[in-house]
Amino acid sequence: MTMDLHLDVELRRERLLLRAALQVAAGETVAVVGPNGAGKSSLLLAVAGLLRVDRGRIALGERVLDGGPDAPFVPPEQRGVGVVFQGHLLFPHLSALDNVAFGLRSRGVARGEARNAAARWLERVGLGAVHHGAKPAALSGGQAQCAALARTLATEPSVLLLDEPLAAVDASGRLELLRELREHLRRFAGPRVVVVHDIADALAFAERVVVIENGAVVQDGAIDELVGRPRSTYVADLVGLNGFVGVCADNHVRIGDVTLTVATPLRGDVLVTIHPRAVALFRERPSGSPRNVWTARAVDFEALLDRDRVRVRLDGALSLVAEITPAAVADLRLRDGGEVWVAVKATEIGVTPR
Repeated sequence: MTMDLHLDVELRRERLLLRAALQVAAGETVAVVGPNGAGKSSLLLAVAGLLRVDRGRIALGERVLDGGPDAPFVPPEQRGVGVVFQGHLLFPHLSALDNVAFGLRSRGVARGEARNAAARWLERVGLGAVHHGAKPAALSGGQAQCAALARTLATEPSVLLLDEPLAAVDASGRLELLRELREHLRRFAGPRVVVVHDIADALAFAERVVVIENGAVVQDGAIDELVGRPRSTYVADLVGLNGFVGVCADNHVRIGDVTLTVATPLRGDVLVTIHPRAVALFRERPSGSPRNVWTARAVDFEALLDRDRVRVRLDGALSLVAEITPAAVADLRLRDGGEVWVAVKATEIGVTPR
């Protein structure tokens, strides 16, 4: 029987105070993203039982796994929580087969039965008989991570946690491992939580994205919600938007020494977002419909994967990123240096209360 994962916890780890509330339904994959040191891995360790919470509770269905210092605590080996760590953590002296069998043997499964089950799981994750006797050092990063996944799934956990599963894999094996992991996540019936490094990985794995900053959940929702209403400059940057913090007075927002006209009248502290494709560049000051205009210099260029757009980083009174075509880069002679005019329509500026 599959059950939802519920957590509402507070725990301190060195300088980090993590306060997080989260629910993951059975059959749902949630991606957790955030800057280094934000508390992502601490969250996984608490669910796995490797960190105790200082306050709050973690429950799987009606079963409380950790209720705080003076309440029930289920040890890691009894939780039914499977974890695939970033560095795979395979035993270097054991073969791939024996690494996968180890989890079953530790639960009392007979040696022959455990090895037969391990062989079946290795096959399921794409590691045929030729790899069964290989030690971890002889496997590629992707193969080792698949062996770690097989070891976890072989124990039939109720919850599956993956901590940056693509981090230790080179570019050549990344796509294949991504497909393999995504397929097994789809088949897994319980709650799934995947800590990832960037938004591309989050989109590849999950239906929902949870953003953690400084030990707190700052946003939780589908990717279109994050893009449409990012709640911090980190989230804006994560989804590829220009993000600024400013003070709004009716239809004017002050960001440092720059004042922008916006279409949404608000008052107080706000988060301002501008999509890079909404940033227009000109050699001469533009005329026509009212715009926010200022001068800047192009200081960096990044060709996007589709080769149809270029991200141009601009340094000026308000530094931001524009996304334009390669032809526009050439026509504006941006690589030659010199100032250009930046223009953004008021209707293209997102403003969200903080």
